[in-house]
Amino acid sequence: MSSSSGATLVASDLDRTLIYSAAALQLPMPDAEAPRLLCVELYEGKPLSYVTEDAAELLAELSRRTVFVPTTTRTREQYARIHLPGRTPRFAICANGGHLLVDGVSDQDWQRQVAARLAEECASLDEVRAHLVRSADESWLLKERVAEDLFAYLVVERTLLPEGWVKELSAWAEERGWTVSLQGRKIYAVPKPLTKSAAMREVARRTGADLTLAAGDSLLDADLLLAADRAWRPGHGELADTGLSASHLTVLPERGIAAGERILREFLYAAGPGRSA
Repeated sequence: MSSSSGATLVASDLDRTLIYSAAALQLPMPDAEAPRLLCVELYEGKPLSYVTEDAAELLAELSRRTVFVPTTTRTREQYARIHLPGRTPRFAICANGGHLLVDGVSDQDWQRQVAARLAEECASLDEVRAHLVRSADESWLLKERVAEDLFAYLVVERTLLPEGWVKELSAWAEERGWTVSLQGRKIYAVPKPLTKSAAMREVARRTGADLTLAAGDSLLDADLLLAADRAWRPGHGELADTGLSASHLTVLPERGIAAGERILREFLYAAGPGRSA
């Protein structure tokens, strides 16, 4: 169950951190000068997410040299659509820390720990979901969903979203032990005890890793970045908008898919040639 002494654990967010949809690429150069892209996710038979070809090679190298742990707010089903280059990760963190996958299977001990914390520390999913539905307006609400019976999210027409609505929702949720995050067209409501950082610490404990590296772009990644030994965030996203900073956190100038490639280079450099999974 444990890795060799001195292992490096890399816990990285995926969407808009390592992988990018067509809408999130932010390629400023002429089309003829754009990097070649590799599709890493299909949805309903259509390409959805990409990395650069250089990033694909870096990912493969990272999977050889570190304990690479994809760390996402996606559900297990959504995560399963992604096929990253390199070795299949033994560990993955899904549902914002609600599920710890070990060889593709959700760890039951971890599930029980998460359920106990949620029951003790915050309002119920039913209460929060009901408030979300009541306070949303059909003029801009496209979908309402529950993920893994752990948290809720709305898909909205962002241009029609009333000014101040997310801020008001955040204040309401804060009093009940929940946090709110706006990512693209999705508004997430997530219990505060449901964190990527807690799951990362559990993987570090199991693998014996003595160096933890992390990257992410959204408010739901903040705890992960602050808990790691070293961390990076791209020049786009909620964390860039809010200006999250810390002594061990590197703010990168790159935006879009170029940031994903830069993050992978930073991970490999920080892991060093002598460290291995």
